[in-house]
Amino acid sequence: MLSRLVFVSANAVKSSGPLGAGLVQLSHLHTSPNSQAPVPALPEKGGKTRHGIIPEELFQLLYPKTGVTGPYMLGAGLLTYILSKEIYIINHETFAAACMGTVIIYGVRKFGPDVAAFADKLNEEKVQKAQEVKDLAMTSLAQAIQDEKKEQWRAEGRQMLFDAKRNNVAMLLETNRRERVHMVTNEVKKRLDYQIALQTLHRRMEQEHMVNWVEKNVVTSITPQQEKTSIAKCITDLKVLAKVQQAKATA
Repeated sequence: MLSRLVFVSANAVKSSGPLGAGLVQLSHLHTSPNSQAPVPALPEKGGKTRHGIIPEELFQLLYPKTGVTGPYMLGAGLLTYILSKEIYIINHETFAAACMGTVIIYGVRKFGPDVAAFADKLNEEKVQKAQEVKDLAMTSLAQAIQDEKKEQWRAEGRQMLFDAKRNNVAMLLETNRRERVHMVTNEVKKRLDYQIALQTLHRRMEQEHMVNWVEKNVVTSITPQQEKTSIAKCITDLKVLAKVQQAKATA
């Protein structure tokens, strides 16, 4: 994977020219954690290869300069140079490595698809478990969001409940105030009625006393002769009235 990133970066630098290569070198010399570009994400699956191990990007990098046979000639030239300069000497370990490589290649080609399928199955199971955990977390979070919205709605309703209770308390206070005002009004009315009754009693007592005094003075001022005269006059008046009544009755 890292080799592919190196080849891709080399292609980008090559397309930008000498100035771009110089800027890349300067950026490697003078960089800070805040100024570095983000590292590209590794691909989920491997790219194309030739002969099992050589990346396709190497051939694409050399094609414009060397042509189609360039990468093969480069590999043959390097191998010839290493063998001619005896940088690498062929011995029994070389044959052992070739046999081991052949066995490994055969094993990869023979059992590679089955192992890859088994690994993919394990990977799919892990991904499925991770997805289940994610779905469960999403469900729980969605439920938590719904619960939070419900609690917010309840909080809003609680404010309305507090307003209603506040109004009830205000109504109770107003009722108590009016009851006390009514009680005060009744008490004041009782006192006023008492004063009126007292004044009426005083007036009646004064009138009765005045009547009794006048009557007493009148009785005391009448002489016996006046009393006899008035009695005789009353008897005479009664006789006249009797005769008038008898005349009306006979008529």
